[in-house]
Amino acid sequence: MTKHIFQSHLDAYQKRVDAALDKYLPSDDPPEHNLAAAIRYAVVGGGKRIRPAMVYAAGEAMGVSTDLMDIPACAVEMIHAYSLIHDDLPAMDDDDLRRGRPTCHKRFDEATAILAGDALQALAYEIVAKDDHKELTPEHRIKMLSLLTEASGAHGMAGGQAVDLASVGKHLTLEQLEHMHQLKTGALIRASILLGAMCKQDVTQQEIDMLSKYAKYIGLSFQIQDDILDVISDTETLGKPQGSDEKREKPTFPAIIGLEKSKQLAQQQHKLALKTLEHLDEKADSLRQLSAYIVERQY
Repeated sequence: MTKHIFQSHLDAYQKRVDAALDKYLPSDDPPEHNLAAAIRYAVVGGGKRIRPAMVYAAGEAMGVSTDLMDIPACAVEMIHAYSLIHDDLPAMDDDDLRRGRPTCHKRFDEATAILAGDALQALAYEIVAKDDHKELTPEHRIKMLSLLTEASGAHGMAGGQAVDLASVGKHLTLEQLEHMHQLKTGALIRASILLGAMCKQDVTQQEIDMLSKYAKYIGLSFQIQDDILDVISDTETLGKPQGSDEKREKPTFPAIIGLEKSKQLAQQQHKLALKTLEHLDEKADSLRQLSAYIVERQY
């Protein structure tokens, strides 16, 4: 699969999940609050939809029909959007800009932003549990919910964010930094890949283990590239303040091992990700191109 063909796949994934999100997101607010508007503002306003693309690409590799993956694709994007709302809050990273627009708490207010994040997290679990797609059995749904909640909680994204906040101004080892990002970024990426695979009725443990390794490598390369872009890109391209990590004295890969070694490490993780897929046929080409996209992206 060429980069051009993969980009058309990525565009199709984005359009598909956007249409599905529009169906699931609340649309009407009573006069006394703007909660639905804040939820839609945070989710609909741009975004690369990389995590939904991971769901679709992993499901494709397993031979799953695309419409079966809309539910987990929407769920991971809702969890991701909720995490961004909360990450941007004054008590967290205190950011004013996200995706080239004012952050949710700046566009509305802090309390509304907190509630929008809370509501999105709950909605992600709700659609997995309640959507009426008949091919998703109760057993499938329980496994998906277990995976999603673990990735979001104290042993996943929330725990990683706690480590991140506690590490500001400190010098971490490379191993400590990798562990932090395996929780903060990697856990939801792993969940995205495995949710796509778990849509397959008879997915094997061997397939799950293989995709878990793939997800570990692309999760790390994703964060390394994020750290690199914070150094070499600009605010307009990133859609958020450039250089914010250094300004806040946050531990990053370039700060610990330097910019060039960070680029080399990202490429190394990409090669390891490809190696995990070597026994899969061309149905896994989207996963292969997705790994390349992650380390080559410019925003």
